[in-house]
Amino acid sequence: MMPFSDEDIYIAVKNNLPKVSEYVHSHGGGIKLLGVKNAKVYIELTGTCGGCSMSLMTTKMVVQKTLREYIYPELEVINIDGTPENELPSDAYMQEEKVNVMREKKGLIDKVKSFF
Repeated sequence: MMPFSDEDIYIAVKNNLPKVSEYVHSHGGGIKLLGVKNAKVYIELTGTCGGCSMSLMTTKMVVQKTLREYIYPELEVINIDGTPENELPSDAYMQEEKVNVMREKKGLIDKVKSFF
């Protein structure tokens, strides 16, 4: 039984991803966190790492190994690579990114324009 919720794991992975990403970034790639379901962390390798023949090795020997050290030793990391066996479950926990929307200040002229 996993002692952490999917949300707890998601937040922990998100907070530790910059440390884990250093190796991938050094090879011209990136890591995108997609979701978590039952202690399985779903990622997408991007950039040059996305189509690399070594992406499985990078996922298991770099990303998974490091996240297990930082978070929990039984985490499994799955790279969503387009194959049917590596699909993101529809009910995986995900957080929507908050987008800051600046409110546009309208001056007197802009308010008057709306009448024409």
